[in-house]
Amino acid sequence: MRAVISVLGMDRPGIIAKVSAVLYECNVNILDIDQTVLRDELFAMTMLADLREMNTSFEALKQKLDTVSTRIGMQIKLQREEIFKSMHNV
Repeated sequence: MRAVISVLGMDRPGIIAKVSAVLYECNVNILDIDQTVLRDELFAMTMLADLREMNTSFEALKQKLDTVSTRIGMQIKLQREEIFKSMHNV
């Protein structure tokens, strides 16, 4: 199973490190990552992650990312790839 992780909020140091640390802890592999900073202040990142070797449940991973989201004041969303694709199918 693969998932899409999106992160949005005001730019600050350590965002990628904090999110990827959770993924590392849960044995999640980052397949692709795209990030940008708009007008030197708004940080936006999208990751495609492989969950096949994950050592926790999807819900536990979501909770860990929610904790990081609160700690750093960013919006972090975790969606299964098939749900993401069906929601964005035109």
